[in-house]
Amino acid sequence: MTSTTTSGSSSTATASGPAPQTSEVELLIGGMTCASCAARVEKKLNRMDGVTATVNFATEKAKVAYPPGVQVADLIATVVKTGYTAEEPPPPAPEPASAGIPGEAAPASDTSDASDPELASLRQRLIVSALLAVPVILLSMVPALQLDNWQWLALTLAAPVVVWGALPFHRAALTNARHGAATMDTLVSVGTLAAFGWSLWALFLGDAGMPGMRDEFRLTVSRMDAASTIYLEVASGVVAFILLGRYLEARSKRRAGAALRALLELGAKDVAVLRDGREARIPVSALAVGDRFVVRPGEKVATDGTVVEGASALDASMLTGESVPVDVSVGDAVTGATVNAGGRLVVEATRVGADTQLARMAKLVEDAQNGKAQVQRLADRISAVFVPVVLVIAVGTLLTWLLTTGDVTAAFTAAVAVLIIACPCALGLATPTALMVGTGRGAQLGILIKGPEVLESTRRVDTVVLDKTGTVTTGRMTLQEVYAAEGADEKELLRLAGALEHASEHPVARAIAAGAEERVGALPGVEQFENVPGRGVRGRVEGREVAVGRLFEELPEDVARARRKAEAAGRTAVVVGWDGAARGVVAVADAVKETSAEAVRQLRALGLRPVLLTGDNRAVAESVARAVGIAADDVIAEVLPEDKVAAVERLKAEGRTVAMVGDGVNDAAALATADLGLAMGTGTDAAIEAGDLTLVRGDLRVAADAIRLSRRTLATIKGNLVWAFGYNVAALPLAAAGLLNPMIAGAAMAFSSVFVVTNSLRLRTFR
Repeated sequence: MTSTTTSGSSSTATASGPAPQTSEVELLIGGMTCASCAARVEKKLNRMDGVTATVNFATEKAKVAYPPGVQVADLIATVVKTGYTAEEPPPPAPEPASAGIPGEAAPASDTSDASDPELASLRQRLIVSALLAVPVILLSMVPALQLDNWQWLALTLAAPVVVWGALPFHRAALTNARHGAATMDTLVSVGTLAAFGWSLWALFLGDAGMPGMRDEFRLTVSRMDAASTIYLEVASGVVAFILLGRYLEARSKRRAGAALRALLELGAKDVAVLRDGREARIPVSALAVGDRFVVRPGEKVATDGTVVEGASALDASMLTGESVPVDVSVGDAVTGATVNAGGRLVVEATRVGADTQLARMAKLVEDAQNGKAQVQRLADRISAVFVPVVLVIAVGTLLTWLLTTGDVTAAFTAAVAVLIIACPCALGLATPTALMVGTGRGAQLGILIKGPEVLESTRRVDTVVLDKTGTVTTGRMTLQEVYAAEGADEKELLRLAGALEHASEHPVARAIAAGAEERVGALPGVEQFENVPGRGVRGRVEGREVAVGRLFEELPEDVARARRKAEAAGRTAVVVGWDGAARGVVAVADAVKETSAEAVRQLRALGLRPVLLTGDNRAVAESVARAVGIAADDVIAEVLPEDKVAAVERLKAEGRTVAMVGDGVNDAAALATADLGLAMGTGTDAAIEAGDLTLVRGDLRVAADAIRLSRRTLATIKGNLVWAFGYNVAALPLAAAGLLNPMIAGAAMAFSSVFVVTNSLRLRTFR
């Protein structure tokens, strides 16, 4: 999964010469068990000349940019030397044809353990360890159960847990030790082996193996005779708790990535393509631009294209979050993965493979999930040094207790508690899990977040600039009003005007013709049609000499008044007449979207000040602003496309943090200039590329949803980090002070990671 890019502003580019060609690869990293593992792999890769790598513990992936002199094999070798495995993602496995049928199960998004061998193995290890550890814990905690020689039964049950149940920890600790490193596995392995080893010494060489020996569970460190104290419940209980934490964490991480997997699986798997007039079933991967294919009712559209035959309604809810099907007919663009809810369609493919909207959406989401927020980089730096620091603290705790109390048992218990309690996993999971869930949920709602740094921008934004055409309005001229002068019939005026304008290609003419057909039905034919450049059109309709536009020397007072009124309202007023006399006025305008006023209210509720930006004249702009609830003082009108950037920069110069919502080519530069760019997905590719957030649906209300989701995700990340930092800051001193039994420490450590992931999963309920 490699690609070649030009690093225009990367650190590998030289200031003097052109930027070198770099390639990118995504590697699957195996064997990582905590955030410090990810930090080690990232550090080793970044030490290679010209290599820039980001390793994500939650997604278990490394995104690596490397120069021409480096091969992918070199990158993999570096990871292997560090003590982990690496490989490129395998190509997608061919799916059976039935996978493309709506209603069929999508196996890859299955969250059951059976679909993941690693998860199934972890589950088996957890169940066996728990079944053996629970009796050991009960025997150690409840004196009433301690019959003669109970300690030997406890040893028999605990030994498989410490040796086999904790084997992944011991193996990882040994591997890391060979490479001169220490991770969370080192802490668990050393802690459990120390507790088990102490117990073996006390049982075989001390007094703990004597018949009639009794033990008692304490929340704090014990101050007893070292030779008669055993820690079998600590050794087995900690392993069981940590395995439970790992298992719950792995399942939660899988659920966190479910939205992206579901997005990748939305597309059809095969397609009925037309070849020489006949249908042939082929895999979607074999489809080429220009191919025509059939979409029957209930089937998915195979790829992006244009309808060339038929009419239907398409359900795009899985891509846009919009539940209402969209009507399409000949000439309309359709998007791959939407479901045909009506009649038979023949579609000509315009985009295939990685160029389709679905593929681009998935790529944006995946890139965002693999990225790192600034706050996460701080957590990573702490995780990288955390384990060695904890080992030093544990040794220091042991020596301090020995020197101050001389109590070997208490010193050992406190040191083991320090080893067990300190795990940086919660730090490593705090940001990526929230990002995975937040960006995945956004994709389900038609909101694509480009990267974690975007989240910080949404928090600071206080002003939102709305492009008018295509964003606040539909971007299409529609018939708004018809005024007939005294003695003229409104329907007749509209029918004659519509008939004449039907022969013209001008946007205003098309709006009048479409409106006339909708209101009065079929239109008569036109004879002797003539286009008068800059003034209008004329021709013969049903024996009458009809003229539309500025072709009348004098206007009756009521017609002139109607035209002035329409123009004052920001509409384009067109005079209609026949047989030499003006008979009325038709007014057209770019209609405001039904949802725009509600969207503006929602943006205000988020503390944002909406500003309308348009190249139209001020009368039109203020009319639209009034319709959606924007003050006249917040209207920037008569702006040339190239001046939109200057308008955004002026607002920023006033001290505002600006978000920009737009959809056209002429919005791209302004979107890039704004602190936060929101591109309407119904717009141009240039606008979408320039935006930080892409709103797949052409509904301005989604802009408010996008900002709310981004802020909620950022708040979740910060909440996770506060918990993760707070847990470690509070837990280590308690353990070192002897106020925590090592088994309680193990349970607390395991569930700190589970808490962080579960907190992130709450984002799945965002509405």
